[in-house]
Amino acid sequence: MTPLSVGRWSRARVAGESETTRFSEDPSVVENEASGRTDSGMEHFGYKESLARSIGAFGSFAAGVSYISILTGTFQLFYFGFGTAGPAFLWSWPLVFIGQLAVALCFMELAAKYPIAGSVYNWSKLLGSRIVGWSSGWLMLTASIVTLSAVVLALQLNLPRLWRGFQIIGDGSGTYDFATNAVILGTVLIAFTTVVNALGVRLMAMINSAGVFVELIAACLIAIFLAFNARRGVEVFFSTNGYGADKSWGYVSNFLVASLASGYVMYGFDTASSLGEETLQPRRTAPRAILRAILASFVIGGAILVFAVLAAPDLSDPRIGSSDGGLQYIVEQVMWGPLGKTFLVCIVVAVTVCSLAVHTAAIRLTFAMARDNALPFGEKLARVNCRTRAPVVPAVVIGVIAELILILNIGQPKIFTVLTSIAVIMIYLAYLMVTGPMLGKRLAGQWPPADLASGGYFTMGRWGMFVNTVAVLWGTGMAINLAWPRETVYGAPWYNTWGAFVYIAVILGAGLWWYAVKGCHHIGILASHTLTTNAAGGSNADGATGSDPVTGTAAGR
Repeated sequence: MTPLSVGRWSRARVAGESETTRFSEDPSVVENEASGRTDSGMEHFGYKESLARSIGAFGSFAAGVSYISILTGTFQLFYFGFGTAGPAFLWSWPLVFIGQLAVALCFMELAAKYPIAGSVYNWSKLLGSRIVGWSSGWLMLTASIVTLSAVVLALQLNLPRLWRGFQIIGDGSGTYDFATNAVILGTVLIAFTTVVNALGVRLMAMINSAGVFVELIAACLIAIFLAFNARRGVEVFFSTNGYGADKSWGYVSNFLVASLASGYVMYGFDTASSLGEETLQPRRTAPRAILRAILASFVIGGAILVFAVLAAPDLSDPRIGSSDGGLQYIVEQVMWGPLGKTFLVCIVVAVTVCSLAVHTAAIRLTFAMARDNALPFGEKLARVNCRTRAPVVPAVVIGVIAELILILNIGQPKIFTVLTSIAVIMIYLAYLMVTGPMLGKRLAGQWPPADLASGGYFTMGRWGMFVNTVAVLWGTGMAINLAWPRETVYGAPWYNTWGAFVYIAVILGAGLWWYAVKGCHHIGILASHTLTTNAAGGSNADGATGSDPVTGTAAGR
């Protein structure tokens, strides 16, 4: 099989815009890769090295784990799954894992070839087309910013439980006490993640790795402690307990809704590859990090969920299935005072590093699109601070937008809930824009590249077609399930019930309008980020031309 074509960009000035580069064929880039002169994969896109490369194997793994965040997601959403379908909803955890593992394996193969910032955007651009790449990047970016706003709200579920002083607004019983206080705590956390990301990837990786270490130890201890306090057997997972008895599809109806709780947790593993330009030996490190992140999250998170149900004092207690109870409530009941509080502190740490990872991933995606001049104010958003070697402007802009979105939670909490729910759908759609075109390339015999196997990099080999097909079918099915208009999930009126279609149409439509009116006329690598090829066939960072496998069309000098 032949690798996907690569090419050379030539410099062109578009009236009123920054200098950019455009594409023409250049097979020598593949030859350079095969010769082993580089191990970054960036030369295939025509980008020069701009970011600081300092993240090791554990830091890469930690980035994926913290985005998924075992303690954040499971503790934030357990009540919804349990309250909707009872203990048997936990069968959705391995189901979602199998589907997402298929997606992760596809991403691992891509990361073994192209471990690059804004991975989903660049991969879909490579495998599909420029418009497919831009659409996936836009959906992923807007979803990531909304996700950041949603994750930081988890502080409100934990900090006031630790100390009443964290309930700054009222006593929590007022109409807007809970929502307003959540916004204040969330704003402080977003300010923290903004500052850390602006100071550079080394500091971010240190904090994130330390936080993930604490989270993993705490998660394992929580699972073990709950296991030692089990009060019932596993037969509880094999009964519908009357859920869905009044539905035409019976328990299946409730199970499909409850599966959203698992679907909302197990994504974000691509962050390990999105930090590829800052990772040492990224073509080997990133694929391993993706696999380890999703495996660790499945095993440890699943253990917590299973043993929490087995250890709960009374499964008929309505607080287990309500937002003011849930998994935190079970932990507090089972564990004596000081120990329960200690684990709540660990959950706060997990929320913090999860927010940091989500913010970091959104910054890298913004940077990746901006250096292609694929966003408004691309030159400014793609600027890298010469001292920290980090994109500072995207860190600040994303932080400010996320804080503005938080305000919706005060006056319009239902709209905010709908937005945070459809953000997950947009990420699943962005993933589909990678796995779908990837399957097309496999069917055409253009994937995987031959140098993956010959170079000892990860490849699925003969299993690739099957796994890729599963990934596409899974992504399509889960996106439909997530988007299905359910008043119990999205609420009323109709524009909320159909929010997945209404809001995504508005978000994607607004982006495509900008793309059609302005974006498509000047997209191309900014000259400040273009890789130079020298006469000997090597590369350096000071010159006019680079390479990128996007359009296959040339522009003259």
